[in-house]
Amino acid sequence: MFELDMTEGWEPVPDTTGIAQKPLSGNFDEANAQGYRTRCVRVAPGGETDEPFVHAYWEEVFVLEGTLTSKADGTSVTAPAYVIRPPGTPHGPILSEGGCVLIEFQYFSDRSLGMREHLDHMALGESGGAN
Repeated sequence: MFELDMTEGWEPVPDTTGIAQKPLSGNFDEANAQGYRTRCVRVAPGGETDEPFVHAYWEEVFVLEGTLTSKADGTSVTAPAYVIRPPGTPHGPILSEGGCVLIEFQYFSDRSLGMREHLDHMALGESGGAN
């Protein structure tokens, strides 16, 4: 257990505007489809991505502060919020007009959704939730 210095150690996220990451843990190897990573992501006011994403790993996101909006359909989530994306889930591009802070958990696994029934339905797009 340790305190995080949220003022330093941030790296720009490639191919984005105003988005930075602070790696926390993991041995993520996307090229070999193995491992995991946990990271903080900070989106500055007006920060955004320009293209949709699809990736081969699981992604769970906890929105700690602010609001995150899908530019594709205008759906927003405001902290506190949780998003889960199974591999192959299209999402983005995203925008945060006022800025936000996220914790992302990204990992390779052959798991099924299996969280809570209501979250599984939301993740499958059956009843709301942001991309």
